[in-house]
Amino acid sequence: MTQWTDYTTGERIKLLRGPDMTQEQLAEASGLSVATIRKAELNLGGSLQTLLRISAALHTDVSVVLGQQAPRRAMHGADRAMMRELSLAVHDTAAGVGVDVQPPRPAELAAGLAAAWEAYRSGDYVGAGAHVAPALREAAATWKAAPVDQESAAAGILADAYRLAAYVANQFGARDLAYAGIGHAQHQADRAGDTIRSAMVASGRSWIYVRDARLDQAEETARISYESIEPRYGDRDLGALATYGWHVTFAAVVAARQGDVDGADDLLSQGLAVAARMGRDVMVNGTAFGPATVTAQAIGIAVSTGRPGKALSLFQTIGDTSSLTPSARNRMMLDVALAQAETRQSDTALDTLLEVCSTAPGWARHQGLPGVIAQKASAGSATTAKLRKLSSILGTSVIIN
Repeated sequence: MTQWTDYTTGERIKLLRGPDMTQEQLAEASGLSVATIRKAELNLGGSLQTLLRISAALHTDVSVVLGQQAPRRAMHGADRAMMRELSLAVHDTAAGVGVDVQPPRPAELAAGLAAAWEAYRSGDYVGAGAHVAPALREAAATWKAAPVDQESAAAGILADAYRLAAYVANQFGARDLAYAGIGHAQHQADRAGDTIRSAMVASGRSWIYVRDARLDQAEETARISYESIEPRYGDRDLGALATYGWHVTFAAVVAARQGDVDGADDLLSQGLAVAARMGRDVMVNGTAFGPATVTAQAIGIAVSTGRPGKALSLFQTIGDTSSLTPSARNRMMLDVALAQAETRQSDTALDTLLEVCSTAPGWARHQGLPGVIAQKASAGSATTAKLRKLSSILGTSVIIN
């Protein structure tokens, strides 16, 4: 039986297009030329921007086009078990099922959520889900039992738990669960009356829209999220600055995905200015922001807007990256590898890619970029041995015939 990974990228595009959509219709929906669509379906290459536009027009994630996940994601046994528990936790707690129990001590709840966020930031999404499912039940029980004067604080903690549950679901392509989780997070953030948490939830929803190829909604939601928390001139509160900086930088990422280079650069300049005011990276509500973080994002924006040389120049200036979470650093290095492939440094690109995938294989198999980079590198002078090693790590063929 032919597996989804057995098809070439061009064949997958054609299969996803199906008999009811012509190449001309796909070209119109994606804003690309018919010649570009034909070239892509013949597996004759294509830039990341092209694949992103095609995947958006096909209403799917780019990792499906690249074969790193099937149209309905096939998961490992541990993934499926975790996702079932996470789904039960999200839906049960929202319905009030199983929350009439003795809540944990505050320190225990805090430790459980901290472990979940730490696993997520390290790129261990299965571990994050395994931690957040019980923490979500505990947070719901805590909110249910909270006295009136503590309800807002308990609702804020519950909002954080739902938001992380949505993030994990989104990483596994479980869009319905991601939307449910982020919706419950918004409800609890509203109960908490916390503007910062509401903005974090809005940014999370925008990211889900991005992964669901709903770029117009992603752009609008991202704009709402950063405008709602714009700091006053002279504001020196690091938490407020970091939250705003992250949100305006994420809006730049969304604009870049939309192909709005000027808009992305303008928003990014605001993020860079905030980071300069801060002087260092800080962590707020599970998200880091500062000079290193915004530069890492700038590298990704430069690559996705067709400026690989600028991306590599930015990488040379980033300096100390110890403040980046493991997943943020890994993502940055994938962007660097893609920039190297785009500038015809095929073997160097594969070396960078192999280093990332060897260090974090579990994280890498949830990403779409390794397939893009491998395709670019295989069109150049990359060695077959490196491509075979990469295929072994990712568990899917990346060798282009």
